[in-house]
Amino acid sequence: MSFFIEDAMAEGGAAATTAPDLISQLMVFGGIFLIFYLLFIRPQNKKMKEHKQMVDALAKGDEVVTNGGVLGKVVGLHDSFVTIEVAADINLNVQRSAVGTIQPKGTIKSIKN
Repeated sequence: MSFFIEDAMAEGGAAATTAPDLISQLMVFGGIFLIFYLLFIRPQNKKMKEHKQMVDALAKGDEVVTNGGVLGKVVGLHDSFVTIEVAADINLNVQRSAVGTIQPKGTIKSIKN
């Protein structure tokens, strides 16, 4: 009996007791999954595939940057590791998956100047 809020009256009948049909619920969940797939899953899979191709294409002499930010030249390739020369007579063994990007030739020389 409030002055500003009207009293709520319960309505009886079939409309109040029916649940949404199964098909519309499945369409909503399917739409949500489709949005997640297009916005998150598909781009991540594409990025992973490109990174795997880049790591498989590594060759001796490539200048690379690791995920940790170390710049060096590839001097040795193994099954799951890469040997990178970061300075004269200083080599690091890193996992292939730790290689972040391949830099253009001459990157190391341009930084040293």
